[in-house]
Amino acid sequence: MALTAEKKAMIWKTLNDTRGKIEPSEYKNYIFGIMFYKFLSEKAQTWLSGVLRGETWTSVWSQDAQRAAEFMQKDLGYVIQPGEMFSDWKTAINEDKFNVMMVSDALVHFDQGISQEAKPDFAGIFADMDLTSSRLGANAQTRTATLIDWIELLDKIELDTQNDLLGDLYEYLIGMFQANSGNKAGEFYTPHQVSDIMAQILTAGRENQEEYTLYDPALGSGSLLLTTGSHMQRAGVRGAIKYYGQEIITTTYNLARMNLMMHGVEYNDINLRNADTLNGDWPDGVLDGVDSPRMFDAVMANPPYSLKWDNTDREDDPRFKMGVAPKSKADYAFLLHCLYHLKADGRMAIVLPHGVLFRGAAEGRIRKELLESHNIAGVIGLPANLFTNTSIPTAILVLEKNRTADNVLFIDASKGFGKLQV
Repeated sequence: MALTAEKKAMIWKTLNDTRGKIEPSEYKNYIFGIMFYKFLSEKAQTWLSGVLRGETWTSVWSQDAQRAAEFMQKDLGYVIQPGEMFSDWKTAINEDKFNVMMVSDALVHFDQGISQEAKPDFAGIFADMDLTSSRLGANAQTRTATLIDWIELLDKIELDTQNDLLGDLYEYLIGMFQANSGNKAGEFYTPHQVSDIMAQILTAGRENQEEYTLYDPALGSGSLLLTTGSHMQRAGVRGAIKYYGQEIITTTYNLARMNLMMHGVEYNDINLRNADTLNGDWPDGVLDGVDSPRMFDAVMANPPYSLKWDNTDREDDPRFKMGVAPKSKADYAFLLHCLYHLKADGRMAIVLPHGVLFRGAAEGRIRKELLESHNIAGVIGLPANLFTNTSIPTAILVLEKNRTADNVLFIDASKGFGKLQV
């Protein structure tokens, strides 16, 4: 069952009605944070109902808190203490006992209770929720009232954590926050139509593979990873698909971690990193002087367009053996990074500005090298004004590492799409 357009519109309207003076770009951090905590709480309560055999979580915790914590950590990777579930917040609201410190303490305890194995996936994930901000209210009382509004709103959203409805809502809200937050919001979101085209290309003929690895070095909200994974037959099987990604903006990195888990991806199938892809190779890269890159079945990216970057002394970087992109435009740096991490029989798709097809100088030399090596399999021209954060036309470039055919398929989805120049 899909989340209806009417319910989505109702939720968005209600969110706007409770936003107050907080800008959408900041408001999303609180809403997604509370939504994610609700998701984790309900997941924990579902798990507890299946393992406690009639005992209460409070009783088990009171007998041996450390052992109880390790018990939950082993399966979930995190711990939510008795009295700190989302449902406990709602009970406290109904009994007029709720205050902002209940949320603040719960988030601190959550961060302290993450297992060592799960720290890369959960640590700091609520760091963008500043509960002391004056934007929430001038004092603790008004901040408490603001949180009550949001908790009650999200409590009304009945979504099963075992299906895609919660993830569907999360993706919808990401898109809506993007559309209402100005240009910068577009940095973390790829429209679903574009994601779906790329996913179909990347998985065509490979849908039944037992194991599959995905990598997005310009992660954003994680929508490209999720959409690609959803086209695999074993998408819901633990361990079948491994998701890798890197994102430089911490807030966006946190959104991506939440997004993947709220779409049902288990924390131990997620390998995300908050860092600069171009300045430091990952995954693996050079370890103890030896280049040991991790290779993937599918690599996808919608990186920032024509980004300025530090291209000094990049000639010896193994990722850029075909050439170094100019410092004023990192487009080919991202492309070469993706190609470098592709398995010999893998496939990659990247969205870049239309200019990569005809610009000269260093970019022209890289493009010629890619064509002569038969790496470029196809180019799909996209129309202008497709992305909120830019009005320029873009293109999806499809590449393979060890391709032998010398043809390039062109699909013109925009007016005035010119041919690739060497």
